[in-house]
Amino acid sequence: MSVRISPVGSRAILAILTVSLLMTCASATAQERVIYSFDLDGKDGYQPAASVISDAAGNLYGTTYYGGSTGYGTVFELTPKAGGGWTEKVLHSFNDNGKDGYAPLGSLIFDGVGNLYGTTEFGGVYASGTVYELTPKADGKWMEKVLHSFNGKDGYAPFAGLTFDGSGNLYGTTYSGGAYGWGTVFELTPKAGGGWMEKVLRSFNINGNGGSFPQAGLVLDAAGNLFGAASDIVFELTAKAGGGWTEKVLHTFKSKYGTFPDAKPIFDSTGNLYGTTYGGGAYGDGTVFELMPQAGGGWTEKTLHSFNGKDGNDCFAGLIFGAGGNPFGATKQGGAYDRGTVFELTPKAGGGWTEKILHTFSDNGKDGVYPDGGVISDAQGNLYGTTSYGGAHNGGTVFEIAP
Repeated sequence: MSVRISPVGSRAILAILTVSLLMTCASATAQERVIYSFDLDGKDGYQPAASVISDAAGNLYGTTYYGGSTGYGTVFELTPKAGGGWTEKVLHSFNDNGKDGYAPLGSLIFDGVGNLYGTTEFGGVYASGTVYELTPKADGKWMEKVLHSFNGKDGYAPFAGLTFDGSGNLYGTTYSGGAYGWGTVFELTPKAGGGWMEKVLRSFNINGNGGSFPQAGLVLDAAGNLFGAASDIVFELTAKAGGGWTEKVLHTFKSKYGTFPDAKPIFDSTGNLYGTTYGGGAYGDGTVFELMPQAGGGWTEKTLHSFNGKDGNDCFAGLIFGAGGNPFGATKQGGAYDRGTVFELTPKAGGGWTEKILHTFSDNGKDGVYPDGGVISDAQGNLYGTTSYGGAHNGGTVFEIAP
């Protein structure tokens, strides 16, 4: 069983971040710069464990697992300044009583009118995690509302971010809980008179072949089917005509082909699925894979890249297709200093893929350490992401990589 290294109890990792001011950043094939460093004093949050998202104006939004006014985590916004640099604003600090949730670990998403949605790993009415909404107000502040508090039986510890369908329903996963204690897939449906109704679509069972402990978010295809990953499988959930959902395992990973697909998969324009594994592969350090649907049914898996430690390992985050159409991603560890890397895969003319390291996080930690949440891309090809540690104050960073 793979267990993602949660920030809970991980402050001891800071002990290895001994800053060597005589060291310089590792050379890289792209320009990396820290656009914001979080401070361990916690007022603006610290330890961002998920990547950021962007609005149409180029503002960035994200979460920190710790910090804020009470130390229980924040939602923040970074706004670019006209003369250069960025301004950070805390949109919400989670309450120290935990009722509105605490420890946000997954990425945020927007709805069509600019509201933000996310999950907290813990807290809520039953201390089992929440789904929340943040709504901007006329005075510039944001109002937080808990849409659902998990109670254990319907799931516990929602690690990952959420997904909207075309009707405004929210979908996500919980790491544990449910009917068998091994995690769930859930749906939140808005009610006509207000509020939301939660329904468990799938309770994972360790005794079956349907996976367990889902740490990844979900993706929808054009037909409304849900795709995700749990333990060593990639699965599909299809809605049945009379109600309920049917699960189909698309691929079961073996060590040679990767183990622990802990990140949300993504589709390309032709319906192939791409994703990453935390372990396994040719060198045991994880893989990038592709799943291709077959005309007669079933899916074929192909390993596009096996990490070897020097180019990264522990790939918890999923992939994106950047401005040029190539897959980009980040590894939490590995690289020249074992602080993590950002990479790009490019298809070769005769078949196969070439990996290029865009940035190796340096030994001194000033450029960030441990990019746990992956990256996003803007229209110009700039990449943005977060690191859980490092930066000017060792509280983590938001970084930019320019092509």
